[in-house]
Formats: sequence, C-alpha cells, structure tokens
Amino acid sequence: MRLFCTCIYACYAIFDFCPYSIGCRVYKNNGYLMVSCNGGLNQMRAAICDMVAIARYLNVTLIVPELDKTSFWADPSEFQDIFDVDHFITSLRDEVRILKELPPRLKRRVELGMMYTMPPISWSDISYYHNQILPLIQKYKVVHLNRTDARLANNGQPMEIQKLRCRVNFGALRFTSQIEELGRRIIRLLRQNGPFLVLHLRYEMDMLAFSGCTQGCSSEEAEELTRMRYAYPWWKEKIINSDLKRKDGLCPLTPEETMLTLKALDIDRNMQIYIAAGEIYGGQRRMASLAAVYPKLVSIWWSSKISSSFELGYSVFVSLLVAFCSVDDR
Repeated sequence: MRLFCTCIYACYAIFDFCPYSIGCRVYKNNGYLMVSCNGGLNQMRAAICDMVAIARYLNVTLIVPELDKTSFWADPSEFQDIFDVDHFITSLRDEVRILKELPPRLKRRVELGMMYTMPPISWSDISYYHNQILPLIQKYKVVHLNRTDARLANNGQPMEIQKLRCRVNFGALRFTSQIEELGRRIIRLLRQNGPFLVLHLRYEMDMLAFSGCTQGCSSEEAEELTRMRYAYPWWKEKIINSDLKRKDGLCPLTPEETMLTLKALDIDRNMQIYIAAGEIYGGQRRMASLAAVYPKLVSIWWSSKISSSFELGYSVFVSLLVAFCSVDDR
C-alpha cells in the first residue's frame, strides 16, 4: 500500500484522472463512529486513514479520533496537539462528515455509558464492516471502536478505499504549524554541522517484545521482553521462536547489523548520524559497535545537548519530536 501511496501525487501517470478531484456526494448519515487509536504515532496515523475510509464506506459520521495515552510511549497528546484538526475536517468534507465531538444529546448518552464498544477483528475486509459493524451503528446510533491497529486489511480492498486512505495520509493529516516550524528548526540545527544522516533505528523495547526478536540479548533481557509481551493481551502472538522469525526476515536490524549495512553502503565514517528513535534496548552495550565505526553518533531522542539547543519552550516537546521523527510515513 505504501508504494501506491508514494505514487499518488503522480496520479495522472497512474490513473486516467486525479483521485483528488472527487466530486461532492449526497451524504446520508447512518450513525456515529467513535474510535480510540492505539500504538505509536505511525500505527495511529495508519489507523486514522483506515477509520476515515470505513466511515466513508458506511456513510457514518466520524468523531475526531482519540489518540493512545496508555501505550508504551505514554504520550498525553490529543489529536489537535499533533495534527491540524480543522484542515483534517475540511479537507475531507466532500468524502466524509467529521465532527470534533458528538451532538449534545448523544454526548450525554455516551457519558452515561450508553453506547456499544468493541474491538474490530484484525485484518478485516471492508465487507466485515458493512455486514457486522454497520448494523450495530444503525441499532445503537453510536459505536466505539476501542482498537484500531491493523483492523482493515492492506490488500484486496476496492480501489476507492485505497485511494481515500492515501488521500487522508498525504493530504488530510497535516501536522500543526508548531510541529512544521519545529521540523524546520531541527533541520536548520542539524545542518550546522554539515552533511548528516538521520537513522530510524527501530530497536526499542516494545518492538523487540512484540516481534519476539532477541538476537544479541542476554537471557535476562529475553525474559524481560517475554514478560512485556504477555503484559499486553491484545498482542496476539505470545510464543515466538526468535530464530525462525529472523530467518523469515521479520526482525528489525540490530545496531550491529545496522553498522554493517552502513559500511556496505560506503557511508563515510565521519558522517554525522542522528538516531531518531526511542531508547535503544540494551543501551550503550548494543550501540558500542555502531559508535566505534561511526563516532559522530547522536540520539536526538534523549540528548540533553540537542534538546537544550532548540530552546523550544513547548510543554509537549517530546510529542512534537515524536511527530517529527514520524515524517518518514508522510
């Protein structure tokens, strides 16, 4: 799907028309859909694209999604802290009706717990939502989907669904002006030291626990990752053979493998490299080989030197930085 989305701006080369030039439609409201996203920002962003497409397909009103505040990241941000909510609503008005909150009468019902809440089935076809979810919305008027990660299959969906997903991701989900300005300031700061490389090293604790990839970890670390995996009941896979996962190519690159990859790509050892990621699991022990070959290595996540240089004064600095580090999905 990402390849398709990447190409959407060259839409005239792919289609006989531009997917963005969709005419207005006659709107029929079958009810209201509330969603609580879960996971990291990239997962929530993909989920928002899915939920907009589902709301459009079911002809229901979507309430601005709630972002996850209880995940591994413990990020307190609201939707409007990260994304331009007014642009999100208006840019999709020809496709789906989106409200910031429920109408007062329905809002009171929800506050009293009078709504239907459920997690949709993972990797479902769009027909599942038409056959199973729509009747619930029509019955209860408001349905709350409390899990959104990978709840709509990537492939085999109608082309209109895929195009709308891409439109949301590349057009409707625009960062707030504060984040856009933060991004420009970060780039200016990073360029002060000459050429640089930003590396999204996905080797945080939650990723390793979820994937079950424990190569290079001590037995104590492997046990800690297993405990974390069992602590999240919505992570379906519990018993994982790490070696088989690795052979199937389903594990993230370790810091040691990343070093070999950069060397194979002939990256200059004097290149300034910034790690755009959460805290690397295993800390300095796992980063030692990478740092030895590329001594100009800085983590822009927890480096007090970098963060103090910004002098941002934003109370949600970490949230904004997470958003900036997610720009690879735009």
